[in-house]
Amino acid sequence: MKNPLKLTFDSGQTALAIRVDQQAELPDALEQIGLGGSRSILVVVGGASKISEADFLRIKRLFTEVLAPIAESLGAYVVDGGTDAGVMQLMGEARSQIGAKFALIGVAPENKVALPDQQEPGADLTPLEPNHTHFVLVPGDNWGDESPWISDVATMLANNAPSVTVLLNGGEITFDDAFYSVNTGRLVVVIAGSGRTADILADALRGEGTDERAKKLAKSGILQYVNLIDIENGVKNLGQIIKDLLSKQE
Repeated sequence: MKNPLKLTFDSGQTALAIRVDQQAELPDALEQIGLGGSRSILVVVGGASKISEADFLRIKRLFTEVLAPIAESLGAYVVDGGTDAGVMQLMGEARSQIGAKFALIGVAPENKVALPDQQEPGADLTPLEPNHTHFVLVPGDNWGDESPWISDVATMLANNAPSVTVLLNGGEITFDDAFYSVNTGRLVVVIAGSGRTADILADALRGEGTDERAKKLAKSGILQYVNLIDIENGVKNLGQIIKDLLSKQE
């Protein structure tokens, strides 16, 4: 574990970041960047750079009208992958748009992301999302290496407070994200109609799926889905589900 970094983005936004090498360092690392205690946790996983424009526009409302406002009203922490793409970009922009103050923590593989002071990042480096407040940089040379760390950070920050994972769209890595949440007993709310992995999982939950990974996850009993086909009811239903889950007393 190294000393915390203060990152300053081109927009003037700042964030605290810390590098960790092993899971045992997480408690001290999180404390060093001002994250501790016990908070309700919202984990957001799903599509990054490969979300279609249609799916992107369809799910955008969920962030500005449901996820960000609920995190703000409950004082919850939000944990995601931290890069300036897909659902992570939507989460950061929603936080900025509503003027929220909740902590937004990105967990990303150190060797796959470009810090804001890297003027000429390599072709395969992805910028961090500038509206996040904290970053945990973890070992890894491949996308997906961050998946177990996202789950570990969320569990540690919750510290027995309620937590829930929201899964939107997504590719292969999103299956891993779902498994890590399920393995820790964290409920995964799948947004049906948001595309790709989310729709495959929703089909499995309806008993209509053929993907073996999706069927295994569906059998866990720790997934449920909200249908986004009717956008108005989808927004309303998701809002109520998330608020109820994060407001419950353990």
